[in-house]
Amino acid sequence: MDKIYYLASCDTCRKIIKSLPNTNRLVFQDIRQDPITPEQLEEMHQLSGSYEALFSKKAQLYKSMDLKNKNLTEADYKKYLLEHYTFLSRPVFIINGKIYIGNSQKNIIEVTKVLS
Repeated sequence: MDKIYYLASCDTCRKIIKSLPNTNRLVFQDIRQDPITPEQLEEMHQLSGSYEALFSKKAQLYKSMDLKNKNLTEADYKKYLLEHYTFLSRPVFIINGKIYIGNSQKNIIEVTKVLS
């Protein structure tokens, strides 16, 4: 099942979704309304290879909690990802068993190609 984890209130996520072809084949999960489960995070971890790859260091909470000055482990990243949706680097696509994390132009081009 192809899926997108996103935040409905995020302008960037909305803009990306609007620009994509064939979004009707995606299952949408707004991570604020429907938080990611430990099982979903585990699947993302398996596909990405690390929790840090899924973690957004641009999040307001990352700055306000002064996490950049802490030596975070994979266990820490996992804990924070499960604690608060804002730590997930968005959007996250899982399409044909491959994961695409974040909103980089390269990522969005790849997702667009795969969905076309």
